[in-house]
Amino acid sequence: MQKVQSDQWWRGATIYQIYPRSFSDSNNDGVGDLRGITRKLDYIAELGVDGIWISPFFTSPMHDFGYDVSDYCDVDPIFGSLEDFDDLVAKAHQLDLRVIIDQVYSHTSSEHPWFQESRTSKTGTKSDWYVWADAKPDGTPPTNWQSNFSGPAWTWDNRRKQYYLHNFLSTQPDLNLHNPEVQDAILDVARFWLNRGVDGFRLDAINHAMHDESLRDNPAVENTDLLASRPFMMQEQRYNLSHPGVPEFLKKVRETTNSYGDIFTVAEVGGMNPVPVMKSYTKGSDALSSAYSFEFLGLPEPIAGAVKSLLQLWPGEPDEGWPSWAFSNHDVPRVASRWGKGEKTAEQSKLYLLLLSCLRGNLFIYQGEELGLPQGEVPFEALQDPEAIANWPDTLGRDGSRTPFPWNSSTLNAGFSESSTWLPVDAAQRAMSVETQLDQSNSILSFFKRSMSIRRQYEALRRGALELVEAPEQLLAFVRKTEQQQLLCVFNLSGESIEWEPRELEKGRRLHSLGVNESMETIPRVLPPQSGYISLLED
Repeated sequence: MQKVQSDQWWRGATIYQIYPRSFSDSNNDGVGDLRGITRKLDYIAELGVDGIWISPFFTSPMHDFGYDVSDYCDVDPIFGSLEDFDDLVAKAHQLDLRVIIDQVYSHTSSEHPWFQESRTSKTGTKSDWYVWADAKPDGTPPTNWQSNFSGPAWTWDNRRKQYYLHNFLSTQPDLNLHNPEVQDAILDVARFWLNRGVDGFRLDAINHAMHDESLRDNPAVENTDLLASRPFMMQEQRYNLSHPGVPEFLKKVRETTNSYGDIFTVAEVGGMNPVPVMKSYTKGSDALSSAYSFEFLGLPEPIAGAVKSLLQLWPGEPDEGWPSWAFSNHDVPRVASRWGKGEKTAEQSKLYLLLLSCLRGNLFIYQGEELGLPQGEVPFEALQDPEAIANWPDTLGRDGSRTPFPWNSSTLNAGFSESSTWLPVDAAQRAMSVETQLDQSNSILSFFKRSMSIRRQYEALRRGALELVEAPEQLLAFVRKTEQQQLLCVFNLSGESIEWEPRELEKGRRLHSLGVNESMETIPRVLPPQSGYISLLED
């Protein structure tokens, strides 16, 4: 399906992330599915977002819930069929929603036919499609590299009498993307989904996609303050992460997507120093559209100084690339719980949504963030996440951000499913359901819709430059601007009132605000705790 070229529709877009297992269950088996997503697309369109990103729905043994792909070009039966996916894309496009899907290029499932063939022989046609290496003379793994999920990043395979590399679970062997045949196979996967009408890809863990072929050991981190419960964090990931050859492969991805029109490509980049890597993946017209990392996702609390520092990482220099931002996703505790400390949790959630709506870049909104959902409570005996089970109780894990979406507060399982659900429905989330908030003018959901409406209305918020404004230390203030518009965005993220009157920017008309006198259109001189506003600056 050929695309019509547009003027970078994705630049400044807001994308709504859907975790399909937990969004809407159409066949009442307790697990969300593609038909469930399709029947809820009207709700998503009414939010005022530009598109959806669907987390993996491909054929998989589900050891890591879809990020262990055993068939890149089919839908796992638990989620439906390819026809269901085609119907979803068609309905989304009718509603002017773009469809972004995950692509997992760094690894597959150990059940993928490619791996099953690769492990049988050192000389077969796919023998070099994965990362294999001999044991050291004493039988230990080839390097000291550690997996993200704890333990060595190598597992012995007795059939091949070699170790294979896996940066995540042992059932997720790493592809050898140094091999041109593997690159070609991956690009064919991209074409398969582009031909079905998708509008973009999120490239999962893409800086894990290549390894140091010399198999050098990683050094230990020098700053012991960075040590965490996972051995992975005790090393500088110098040789198993962010290989300098990845950008060249990503240029091939971009060349492939260009033949289908204006396709959005965004890299997920992890690691201790991700920004230079993100910029190398997005620099120039032949690179990816955007990249995002865990700067806000890993931020323990939204202190004004920390937010300013993150925004300054992307000053808008020529040929710099374009950032993307997220405050929540399926891999981290929900922002309402991670940052929300205090009694005014609803107002805090609104403030975070207001801040996110003003940032320069693309925005990712995780399902339920528009409702202000807190982290779901999941008892140990109900956990499904292998990372949470392995590290209990030292980590909250990921299941609490993946609990079923609450559509209403009165029916079985909050309207998600009529059957027993794969994760328990959280009682606090049920009380904050869509039905509960839909017709309330002061609800978090209504506030989010208003924020999206303002962002869509003003080009300066979508694509304009961002300039920080000098303000008191605990105050975050910046101007979003184009040649035609200037908008002042101010946030008091602290617990104290702050007096501040911007001298040069007095002539302003308030467009949207939280926690300040709603009857005033002028710029306020006192900002209460957890408050903020957007004002249009006029000559």
